[in-house]
Amino acid sequence: MTMQSPPKETRIDFDTKAMQRHRKVRHFKDHFTRWYVAVGGLGVIAAILLIFLYLLSEVLPLFSGADLEERTRYQPAWTVDSGAPLLLAMEEQAEVAVRLGDSGQLAFFRTADGSLISEQQLPIPAGVQITSFNMESPTSRQFVVGLSNGQVIIGRHDYRVTYPDDRRLITPSLAFPYGSEPLTLDEQGRALDSVTMRVSGDNMALVGSVGRELIYVRISSSENLMTGEVSMDRRQIPLAPVSGDIQKILVDPLLQWMYVFNGDQYVNVYSLRQEGNLLERYAVVEGAGRKVTSANLLLGGISLIIGDNQGNLAQWFMVRGEGTSKLTHVRSFGEQRGNAISDIRAEERRKVFLAADDKGRLGFYNTTAHQNLMVRAVDEKPVSAYSIGPRAGDLLVEHADGQISVWKVDNPHPEISWSALWGKVWYESYPEPDYIWQSSSGTTEFEPKLSLSPLTFGTLKAAFYAMILATPLAIAAAVYTAYFMAPAMRRKVKPVIELMEALPTVILGFLAGLWLAPFLEANLPGVVSLLILTPIAFLAFAFAWSKMPEKVRFMVPDGWEALLLVPVLLVIGWLCFHMSIYLEAWFFGGDMRVFLTHEMGINFDQRNALVVGLAMGFAVIPTIFSIAEDAIFSVPRHLTQGSLALGATPWQTMSRVVILTASPGIFSAVMIGMGRAVGETMIVLMATGNTAIMDMNIFEGMRTLSANIAVEMPESEVGSTHYRVLFLAALVLLSFTFVMNTLAELIRQRLRKKYASL
Repeated sequence: MTMQSPPKETRIDFDTKAMQRHRKVRHFKDHFTRWYVAVGGLGVIAAILLIFLYLLSEVLPLFSGADLEERTRYQPAWTVDSGAPLLLAMEEQAEVAVRLGDSGQLAFFRTADGSLISEQQLPIPAGVQITSFNMESPTSRQFVVGLSNGQVIIGRHDYRVTYPDDRRLITPSLAFPYGSEPLTLDEQGRALDSVTMRVSGDNMALVGSVGRELIYVRISSSENLMTGEVSMDRRQIPLAPVSGDIQKILVDPLLQWMYVFNGDQYVNVYSLRQEGNLLERYAVVEGAGRKVTSANLLLGGISLIIGDNQGNLAQWFMVRGEGTSKLTHVRSFGEQRGNAISDIRAEERRKVFLAADDKGRLGFYNTTAHQNLMVRAVDEKPVSAYSIGPRAGDLLVEHADGQISVWKVDNPHPEISWSALWGKVWYESYPEPDYIWQSSSGTTEFEPKLSLSPLTFGTLKAAFYAMILATPLAIAAAVYTAYFMAPAMRRKVKPVIELMEALPTVILGFLAGLWLAPFLEANLPGVVSLLILTPIAFLAFAFAWSKMPEKVRFMVPDGWEALLLVPVLLVIGWLCFHMSIYLEAWFFGGDMRVFLTHEMGINFDQRNALVVGLAMGFAVIPTIFSIAEDAIFSVPRHLTQGSLALGATPWQTMSRVVILTASPGIFSAVMIGMGRAVGETMIVLMATGNTAIMDMNIFEGMRTLSANIAVEMPESEVGSTHYRVLFLAALVLLSFTFVMNTLAELIRQRLRKKYASL
């Protein structure tokens, strides 16, 4: 028998070239992965930061304020013989200006150097002087001159733009739309102390005053459709006199209201649609020694801007309520207090007005934003005349010594202030202050309404109703799937629910807007009863199942009981919708929508928050379910087994161990679902009706920040106030989600530390 020698000890050589190469490759992979992940994470943070900075760069100009800078000043020689200025205005490009003196001499000149282009004398009869003057509005370019013989001359300065040799040429001209012959206003030939005019369609109101007496002539024109002949109908309407000599007359563009000032504390309001009846006498300034020194209509002719001898400025307009209209004080401006207001001018395209005082200062104000944009001294003495260009970028000032100065105005976004964006604003023609979003209109006299409050409210409202539906369903489904459901069934159910997240939201929005909304409207009682009866039916069935004999209950494998609820849901759904028409007839008079509106005062829109809650809740459920289910399923088995071994029931184990341990993950799931609901665009865009209102009524729609950006960004002018406010809305949305996610992470970390010992 031979003895076998023991096997030789085998040694592994870790220093072979292959092992060295393996270690080097692994070392490279480790370092590459570490730096790759670090750079990727920092890149994501940098990308978010760059997005934030880009949005901020587009938003900051909204709050940059206004500025005024003098460009040039000159002393034109042709102003010496033309007298004191009555009219000073510029054309669209602010290259050509017009000046009318009280001698009747009208001159067109270049604003850059004051060089004279042309001069023209108004057709004033011999021996007659100009005694009054007024402009119809900045946009119409029409003016009226009152004469000492009771007549008036109506003129308009026009500008024709041509491009000979590809160079812009502006040719100014003076036109007389009602003829060059003076029109008689006062049949007695008395001098007109004040005069005004206003054209509305085929009607013209011509009003003048002699002392305390008002003279109102209404001229209507009509065209014969067969012959083309135009006939004029002149009618003089008597007006009640006012106390004190009249100094200023203003008529609104619709020929509805006339405002008469006589230099004291009051304004007399006449209703021109009621044959010139004196409506009421309003005290527009209060206090000893105060009196009205200047007044003018804002762009659109709705608002009245009034200045007094103490530098106070106030906005008034007619407010309708209880069957009558009343001149109402809306807001005040006191930045020029202490100096008498000498003149008020309105911009041509925005709700901005300029006020000059007796110290040579000009104030720029915006009524909607209720803010003083700037007050600048343009002279040490009161200015003789001034004009703001149509594009609001140029200012022309004539000084007391005859010099004319040209100023550059930088005032790009006067409509924006904190109160205009987030507070209640009293807009023109509204009965009271309100939160309104209306960024565009069909007229240039539109007052932008850029309140972000209804959009933010709509965003939170849509997310609230979606989360009310999605959160309990998703979390309850996650708990049951992860803890109670049979593994074989879980492997089928979870992928199906997660597959719901792959559905495009535009498809969900399309179905919600075109199918679900009409379906809910037609079967509203059935839908409401379904939402109420479904949980009751499930609980009743569960109770009945628990009372079944064990032989029957053991026929269903453990963890598969949920399948029994499917036929219950189908039966309850069929029953609710089958009984919908009968429920509507028994309890709601045959029409639940009409019953809600007339009996309960609840407005009903077809595309409403209920539709959004169902559609967006359906889209959010997979997100919350997937994250929460993973968190619950990841709870260590030794915790549940230990709890069960100590005598706890499965329900006690789930509620006191599993849920608490998984609470950080569940909370994260809810917050991520909330972020998904807040940022959702297509569903709310197609299923809400896009009405920017603030009402928690589940049967009314809303407009969200994201949907508003998607709708209006393609139509906004780049660099405009509307454009930048949309970027501000995006910044608000980004900031909101950032704050929510930060708070969610802090709360999640606290929950993790609190329940880490379980």
